[in-house]
Amino acid sequence: MDKISSGATTIAVLGSPDRDSADSLLLQHGAVLFRGLGVDSPAAFHEFVRTFGEPFTNYRHGNSPRVAVQAGVWTSTEYPAEYEISLHNELSYSHRWPSRLFFYCDQAPATGGATPVSDSRAVLDGLSPEVRSRFTSRGVAYLQNLHGGFGLGKSWQDTYETDDRGEVERALAETGAEFRWTDDDDLRVRQVRPAVRQHPVTGEEVWFNQAEQWHVSSLPADEAEALLEMASSDEELPLQATYGDGSALGVDDLRMVREVAKRNECSFPWERGDVMMIDNLLVMHGRHAYTGSRRILVSMI
Repeated sequence: MDKISSGATTIAVLGSPDRDSADSLLLQHGAVLFRGLGVDSPAAFHEFVRTFGEPFTNYRHGNSPRVAVQAGVWTSTEYPAEYEISLHNELSYSHRWPSRLFFYCDQAPATGGATPVSDSRAVLDGLSPEVRSRFTSRGVAYLQNLHGGFGLGKSWQDTYETDDRGEVERALAETGAEFRWTDDDDLRVRQVRPAVRQHPVTGEEVWFNQAEQWHVSSLPADEAEALLEMASSDEELPLQATYGDGSALGVDDLRMVREVAKRNECSFPWERGDVMMIDNLLVMHGRHAYTGSRRILVSMI
């Protein structure tokens, strides 16, 4: 077994699909890279994932732009190649999130395009006591303005995989989210979630939220300025985050989160056939900008 390490984050590299060994390494490091296993298609990837658990069959309420390849397998993101996707925990804003993510390299990019990970325990430990206390005590409120077919960001139809408003309302009611429809058929959703959670197996406290990624300050300065000029309030932005009590997130606090996560980031160049399994609570993940064609697929359990 080899290891790839940076900061406080380690990716274990295995040339065997042995589940016991992989499960143990995952709880220790949070990320395991399988290399040289002969996984050569989306179908083979799906079967590999099923050795660890039954994959999700929908991505309902997910905010990342994705395309379904087959049942339980999606493109990792359709976000433009020239932009980096910041480190985050998948669906941490939702009432239900995957415990594990699997990424499969179907086509490696010409340059860049790594899927970096960062240890969520190290991120939490690296924050100042004051920043940690603010997030722990207040939690995070996630605000979504989902248009009804035309507008910025995702539509509610794409987000909830239906055009039935009643079905959307039932799904939201199950999550404890606050929501309302506008006169323009837009859907505004507010969800309050903890910023810190306890891992169900190890018992460790981990940073588990997407406050930094949802906040408008995560955008390039010119884009953030343009959005803020168009919106008369936070709830008119496609995505925005506040503290759970409604107070504004401190830009300096968010800067610290970004710096600590980046300082512990660990990544590697993709090779075709690679599969990386991550524990969604133990590590954050993101994407580097890239050139050329890139096809990384994702599955979740």
